[in-house]
Amino acid sequence: MDRTDDLARLLQHRFGDAPPVPPDTPAQEALARLAGHRSHRAYADRPVDPALIRLIAAVALSAPAKSDLQQRDIVIVEDPALRKQVTGLVTGENPWLEKAPAFLVFCGNNRRQRQLHEWRGRDFANDHLDAFFNAAVDAAIVLQAFITAAATAGLGCCPVSAIRNHAQEVSDLLKLPDHVFPVAGLGLGWPAAEGHVTARLPLAATLHVDRFDDSRLRELVDGYDRRRNTIFPYQRQRFTADYGTQADYGWSEDKARQYSKPERADFGTFVRHKGFNLD
Repeated sequence: MDRTDDLARLLQHRFGDAPPVPPDTPAQEALARLAGHRSHRAYADRPVDPALIRLIAAVALSAPAKSDLQQRDIVIVEDPALRKQVTGLVTGENPWLEKAPAFLVFCGNNRRQRQLHEWRGRDFANDHLDAFFNAAVDAAIVLQAFITAAATAGLGCCPVSAIRNHAQEVSDLLKLPDHVFPVAGLGLGWPAAEGHVTARLPLAATLHVDRFDDSRLRELVDGYDRRRNTIFPYQRQRFTADYGTQADYGWSEDKARQYSKPERADFGTFVRHKGFNLD
């Protein structure tokens, strides 16, 4: 296979305005795998070896960490009863999760850093928003690293941010102490289907040089709505009882409807109850 054409095709499909791929671009096969990322919500009836999950977790935890603070942990939820309790909170929105062979929760962990200060007799002088932010970002980096490593091993997965809709319940079930909080869940298994490559906003809308510029954003989003609908139109419309149905329903309408309803309004309170100062 011509990897230059493969990478170029994937990027063009993804963005619609992809840059050319020079023939001498290194590691084109690996870049094409990354460009062809897809989420998987359907899995073969085949277990995932716990040893493989731990191996992939070790690879993921090799990812960068802010100032080497390593403020991220992974909880592999193996106990069937516990998993049913945790995933039961979100399967109404994610029914596919019941059939995922494995489930993990990625957490931000600022507790360990505070323990170091206690053990070493040093003041914790950075008790403000950045402490929470750093741990959340570290967890997100490891989540992405896990997804990439899992795909490299032939596995498929899909993040589940909806666990933050039930952050306190998840925290209680997993016995997360103060300053440790759930960022996202992850369903994992052997893909039952190839899945599809989701079109993204054009690079002209999200890639900037020197200075931020969204002067053409409305035009670019309108074009993206049309292009995405020709590739993979939405199978359902949100909140039709409130907004009705729309013939040209696209990404911008879907996201506007999604965030027109309150979601996770109590998350800040949860984080503060975890001991974080968000000032």
